[in-house]
Formats: sequence, structure tokens, C-alpha cells
Amino acid sequence: MEEEKSFGRKLLGFFIEEETTHTQTTSTPTQVGTPPRVQVQQTVAVQNASGTGVVDKKFVDHFVSLLENSNLKGPDYFEYMQALKSLAGLGLSEDKQYQAAWASFKAMGGITDVAVLTNTANQYVGILDSDRQNFLKDVDNAITQKVGGLKNDLKATQDENEAIAKQIIDLQNRINSNNEKITKITTDISEQSMKITNNKSNYEITYSSFVEQIKGDIAKISQYLS
Repeated sequence: MEEEKSFGRKLLGFFIEEETTHTQTTSTPTQVGTPPRVQVQQTVAVQNASGTGVVDKKFVDHFVSLLENSNLKGPDYFEYMQALKSLAGLGLSEDKQYQAAWASFKAMGGITDVAVLTNTANQYVGILDSDRQNFLKDVDNAITQKVGGLKNDLKATQDENEAIAKQIIDLQNRINSNNEKITKITTDISEQSMKITNNKSNYEITYSSFVEQIKGDIAKISQYLS
């Protein structure tokens, strides 16, 4: 015979068994007050505030451990839920199931005040809520440390890109300025070359004029004064 499931696993079975779509289950005849065995093997799709979600095995195991360590002493909500579970499939209406389970619960533990059920159930809710608050704090810390660090890296990278883009603009402006300078220098080269060439040509013409004049004078001197 298999060992009895842990308290946490049994308690979670009340909520998970009806919602699972991808689980493996083994059901064996049990005594009154013991629910069918449910083993959560995979993640399970369920509805949540966002529309869809999953029952994650690692969180199932976490809640099992949490509830095991927080099991309240004496008959309480858990034992009542066991009695209620054992009545499933008997064809009783929901109100009759709850009433019959209450009768079984009272006989089992000698409890006559229904407030015991609601009070202990609320204690379990409080235990889970407290764990949730701690979990959410851990989530916030993870976001601050991990996501915050990534945001800092993102900002630094964006700032670096902006600086590089500014450098590119500055370099492009320098290139444009240099291109204008190149155009002006090229024009100046053409103008200066033309001026120098013209001066050279004028020099040669003037030189030739003087030389020819002097040579003509020399020829005449030789001719007329010899």
C-alpha cells in the first residue's frame, strides 16, 4: 500500500485536481475522509487575471512544503475538506454534501462550531498571503537588481550611441567644410596658375622685345660705326 500523501499535497489536491489538464492520476479505493491521490507531473493551464497562466510544479512543491510546515493542530478546515471530498460521486447536491461532511467532521473531532472551519481556512489563506508578500518583495528586488541593471546598461549603450552619432555628425560637418575648402583651393589653384602662366608669357614677350631691340641696336652699331 502506498504511503499516505503529505498534508500539503492532500490540501493542494482539493484545488488542483479539478483544474488539471495535463496531469497523471492514480485513484485507489480509500476510506471515508481520504481523497483520491493526485500527483502533479507537469505545468497546468488555468485561468488567471491576465487570461491564461500555468500551475508551475516548482511552486506547487513550494506550497506543499509551506502548508506541511504550517499544519494546524486538531481537526480543522483540512479534515473537513477531506470529509467533503469523500462524498464526491454519491449524487448528493452541493448543499447536502456540505451538510453531510459537517456531520462527519463533528463526529470525528467533536467540533460543533462552524467558525472553526472558516477561522482555520482563513489561517491557511493568511499563511499563503504572507508567503505571497515575501515572494512579491523578492520579485521587486530581482527587478531592481537584474532588470534595473539591464536598464542601466541599456541607458549607457543608448548614451554611447548618441555620443557616437554626434561624433559622426561633427565629422560629417568637418568633411563638408573640408570639401568646401577643397573646392575653393582648387579654384584658387586654377586662378593662380592662370595668372602665373600669363605673367610668364608677358615676361617672355617683354624679354624678347628688349633683347631684340638691343640686338638690333648692336647690329646697327656694327653696321654704321665700323
